[in-house]
Amino acid sequence: MMVPPNIEEFEERAAIAEFDGGLTRREAEDAAAQDQGFIDASFYWLWLANYVRNRGMH
Repeated sequence: MMVPPNIEEFEERAAIAEFDGGLTRREAEDAAAQDQGFIDASFYWLWLANYVRNRGMH
């Protein structure tokens, strides 16, 4: 079973990238997701939604 991504770290990195790095929110979330090994934020959120829906059980 894969460990869920670190949501707190994702949000913090995205906020820093957006406000200090001058990225759009979408670019910032993509960068934060990539830091955790995802292709982009859409895959991050999809994985997380599936994990929650399935309670992490495969």
